[in-house]
Amino acid sequence: MNTTKDNLNRRTFLRWACGAPLIAWTGTQAFAQSVQQPIKPAAPALSSESVIASPQEAINVFDLEAAARKALTPAHFGYLATGVDEDATVRANREGFQKFQVRPRRLVDTTRVETSVKLFGSEWPTPIILAPIASQRAFHAEGELAVAKASKARNHLMILSTGTTVSVEDAAAAAGKPIWFQLYPSAKWSVAQGLVKRAEAAGCPVVALTVDNPTLGNRETMMRAARQNRGGCRECHSWDKGGYFLRKPMYNGLDVSGMRDPNTPAITWEFIKRLRDTTSMKIVLKGIVTAEDANLSIKHNVDGIIVSNHGGRGEESGRAAIESLPEVVEAINGKMPVLVDSGFRRGTDIFKALALGAQGICIGRPYVWGLSAFGQAGVERALDILKSELEMTMRMNGARSISDITRSFIQRA
Repeated sequence: MNTTKDNLNRRTFLRWACGAPLIAWTGTQAFAQSVQQPIKPAAPALSSESVIASPQEAINVFDLEAAARKALTPAHFGYLATGVDEDATVRANREGFQKFQVRPRRLVDTTRVETSVKLFGSEWPTPIILAPIASQRAFHAEGELAVAKASKARNHLMILSTGTTVSVEDAAAAAGKPIWFQLYPSAKWSVAQGLVKRAEAAGCPVVALTVDNPTLGNRETMMRAARQNRGGCRECHSWDKGGYFLRKPMYNGLDVSGMRDPNTPAITWEFIKRLRDTTSMKIVLKGIVTAEDANLSIKHNVDGIIVSNHGGRGEESGRAAIESLPEVVEAINGKMPVLVDSGFRRGTDIFKALALGAQGICIGRPYVWGLSAFGQAGVERALDILKSELEMTMRMNGARSISDITRSFIQRA
């Protein structure tokens, strides 16, 4: 054996391995693996020279993530990346996709694939939906307006957050079509009622009530990131005297005195009845993750469900949303649409969720990465990448339409 030659070959291989994108990415994908250490990047560890300079350079959505990290202050990137406690659920959302394998079919003509879906009577050219994310002007000056314009340009459904920094009226006008409105219930019924009536008056056909975040979680990654900012964050984010709500246009004209949180731990199924009596909008519950609550949703005449763990930003369950999806779909048994969010980054992720029974996939962080770095064009690029990857996955696996993507395409790993 030539020991010198073997050692040289081994060193050559290790130098290549350390620089390989996949291996480098695997070691750095979690934003905060441990709360005992400084925050770590959620994207590959790239040099500033390696970060893309335009949205068209993005090969996948992780390229947009790296560009967003470069563009944002540590506090704002930390807010976007954070989970709660040790970020275990954030990581679980990504790792969960590896627990399902695709069963490709062969000898199917997939020259043309059809990605359109229908939700509550409206047809959309893709099942990819822009999930609600609050405070988007923290990421780009145009905030939700840029996202609404991108949704119009690419014809994607948009869900606007209660914590939007743009009014529902302006967002709907920029989108050029009806958008859905996400509702935080709040401790005051009069506030929730005012938000709902305003959204309905703006033409929103659906209200998505968030039920998975009864209180603000222990967002340690965000808090650690905020310490890296020069100056404090208190002036912008103080709850004192309703400061948070005064900066959110949806609360204009509402009595928010005494409120310190847009959520409330007091929400129960009785809230659904009050909501039903208040609005003619379709009611979707965002945050259902068990068969038990899916069955109760049917009992309480809910119109739809979004399987969600708030992107890992609510409870630290350690359970991926994609793993929760099958039991919810089985319990609903076709009685209402089931959508899903949390952790989607690839066309293959979307394909797996569709195979497990989801009818729509809501993405959050990927499009805000694009927004943060490049505004509207970045949002459009994120949508284009995911749609292209979905179409590619459909062709690779022999599915010519969304309706073709059935449970037969998937198995547990």
